[in-house]
Amino acid sequence: ARLEENFEAKESEPMSESATLDCLAAAGKYLTFRLGDEEYGIEILKVREIIGMMGVTRVPRAPACVRGVINLRGKVIPVVDLRTVFEMDFKDYNGRTCIVVVQVATKSAEIVLGIIVDEVSEVIDVKGEEIEPPPSFGEAATNEMFHGMAKRAGRVLIMLDIDRVVTGNELSWLRRQNQDVA
Repeated sequence: ARLEENFEAKESEPMSESATLDCLAAAGKYLTFRLGDEEYGIEILKVREIIGMMGVTRVPRAPACVRGVINLRGKVIPVVDLRTVFEMDFKDYNGRTCIVVVQVATKSAEIVLGIIVDEVSEVIDVKGEEIEPPPSFGEAATNEMFHGMAKRAGRVLIMLDIDRVVTGNELSWLRRQNQDVA
């Protein structure tokens, strides 16, 4: 509810021309999923596949958000728990918990990784006029992980820029793991 209050307050402020262009550029097809009570979306072109939750092998000294690795048809793929990245409480995995395998672009490489989500919803088409820039929370780094917020049927969809969700130490660890298995 708090996110929606901030979102509605922002609605009355005019958008800058660059913010409008960014929102139009973010339009397209998104895979939607849930973490807790919130709905998120990832550009469908970043999604390689969706698999049910499976055994994850812990890796010593991995960053906290990295749950471990899985063997997906002979390829070792690191798995990140989005709840940990977003500093949400841990929730036991159930029959709806999924791993969404995504391709993340970094400055130096493409990384394939799995992200654990509570539940996959659907693929939707988000139009540019439905998108608003993310509200300012004071930290530019926080806002960088969002393409924007889409208003759809009385709810808010948080549109993630998956290339920027995992950063810093986690990203360098993932890059090293990707090089080791390449």
